[in-house]
Amino acid sequence: MDIQIKRGLLEVCVLAAISRKDSYGYQIIKDIEPYISISESTLYPILRRLEENRQLTVYSVEHNGRLRKYYSITDEGKCRLQAFSEEWKEIMSIYKFITGEVSGDEQN
Repeated sequence: MDIQIKRGLLEVCVLAAISRKDSYGYQIIKDIEPYISISESTLYPILRRLEENRQLTVYSVEHNGRLRKYYSITDEGKCRLQAFSEEWKEIMSIYKFITGEVSGDEQN
């Protein structure tokens, strides 16, 4: 898969996982892994970027005597997910064109 496409999809997958419930790094990886491969070295820069873009907030919770960072989606993050849903319709249309699932009459 093209690296730029995968990067964008990973960011949206991370937002989607966190939109269901606040979560921490390892759990986010477990939630996403059945759908797309992601490593810790890929996840944490994505989380920092999403936080810098105000799409996530971070807070700490003590767990087994250690602080664990939890991530929570913001309104900006929810807007990004909504925008992705709208963009996906266009992507599916392009996919259907590429695979020949759309006849020439349907394209107009």
